Amino acid sequence: MNDIMDNSGQTKRQFITFWLGEQEFGADIMAIREIRGWTATTELPHSPHYVLGVINLRGMVLPVVDLKARLGRGRTEATAKNVIIVVRCAEQTMGVLVDAVSDILTVTESDIQVTPELARDADSEFVEGIAVLDQRMVTILSMERLAETLVAQHKVSLAA
Repeated sequence: MNDIMDNSGQTKRQFITFWLGEQEFGADIMAIREIRGWTATTELPHSPHYVLGVINLRGMVLPVVDLKARLGRGRTEATAKNVIIVVRCAEQTMGVLVDAVSDILTVTESDIQVTPELARDADSEFVEGIAVLDQRMVTILSMERLAETLVAQHKVSLAA
């Protein structure tokens, strides 16, 4: 985790925020390796509907996950405006397709609230909570849990 202690003694965390449609999400900044423009993928047979395929990242075969599809919000029709966030966590590396990256968000642990029970389903196991800041709400995702679910549920081999 990327914990920072501020002058008041509160622990703060930093997240890269990004958009999927009209909703803003965040991922721990320490899991992010790079942000790159959209690159067409090579499809893999028999892969889950949310795995778009693989790309060549400097000689490494990198699987790319359509995060919108993984969250049950329909498949992304990727264009040059989309972005791939390269994530490394739990000894796994993957690309995550999002609509746009917005900024770096620093929040205290007390700013992150637990996802309401009624809003949870089986596919929300990688949602850490919701950061509430003034009029802004950012859904915090655990990229580590996302990678773990891909490997465990679908036996997707993610590059090391």
